[in-house]
Amino acid sequence: MTADDDQRFMALALTLGRRGLGNAWPNPAVGAVVVKDGVVVGRGWTQPGGRPHAEVEALRRAGEAARGATLHATLEPCSHHGKTPPCVDAIAAAGIARVVSALEDPNPKIAGQGHARLTSQGIAVTTGVCAESARRAHAGHIRRVRDGRPHVTLKLAVSSDGKAGLAGRKPAAITGETARERVQQMRAMNDAVLTGIGTVLADDPQLTCRLPGMEQRSPVRVVLDSALRMPTQSKLAESASRTLDWVFVDEKAKPEHETALTAAGVEVLRVPGIRGHLDLPAVLRALAGRGITRVMVEAGPILSAAFLAADLVDEAALFCSANPIGADGIDALEGRPLTALTQSPKLRLLATEQVGPDTLQSFERT
Repeated sequence: MTADDDQRFMALALTLGRRGLGNAWPNPAVGAVVVKDGVVVGRGWTQPGGRPHAEVEALRRAGEAARGATLHATLEPCSHHGKTPPCVDAIAAAGIARVVSALEDPNPKIAGQGHARLTSQGIAVTTGVCAESARRAHAGHIRRVRDGRPHVTLKLAVSSDGKAGLAGRKPAAITGETARERVQQMRAMNDAVLTGIGTVLADDPQLTCRLPGMEQRSPVRVVLDSALRMPTQSKLAESASRTLDWVFVDEKAKPEHETALTAAGVEVLRVPGIRGHLDLPAVLRALAGRGITRVMVEAGPILSAAFLAADLVDEAALFCSANPIGADGIDALEGRPLTALTQSPKLRLLATEQVGPDTLQSFERT
């Protein structure tokens, strides 16, 4: 098999792995293909809830055809006993002759040991194929392991004059339907979507994925609500029995309203507060502790600016309308110009694309 073949089959594995984004946490969304004599005989991706793993799925589908074949995996196969046996044991038992791996897993329980165990059993190992693409695909897993927090994507919708809402902080429909559908698709590819209580009170959002057939892919909905003001009549609370709602409050917040929210199915979590605001790193650490690897921030100007100021933005999706709101509109970032994002030395422009009548600019951490 040539290096070009390895690239081609790894690209397929990466495509398969993306099926698990937003659905595989707390495990990484891995993709795997089993190839024999140039033909794909088994495909797999991490299943909902993180198990079975992609390699095991691909081997199961390949069956006896896996013997003597090559396995392409977007992340180093696991080598430790967790809730399931190690993937390296399944690979060896299936008779795989060669493993092509995009990345070494930063998880200290693995961290090269999977590759070493495969080699010790006489299985040829090639690493680093499509590594940069794999790093992007596994950004959430890598961030959670290395930094103890999820990978954060900030989503903003702004008018042509850089505004995010009408005067008086009234909401405005800024982007078109195509962009709104794209946002719902993004929600489905994140483990959680995070907003602030101001947005809940002003907009009463659903924060679900309402694309046809994809409501079950809706992310965990996270609200930052230091004083515990979230109404039980809000759309989030009323649908909490169907889609997970986690509300973070100041650890000193009064508990009176908590009982009603809990009865509606909302889980209330307490973290430290700092001068009336929640400690954002503490919130992200708590999310990581619950298995969240990727979170999309869909919030108002205050919380969006706070994430940017705290250097907690790893990616940004800036949806830009061609229409202005006017000088009396509210700025997209509270107390900061939009250039704090678009010209930040911490972020670089990755791509610009047309989404219906709107433009999407994608940024990533430098």
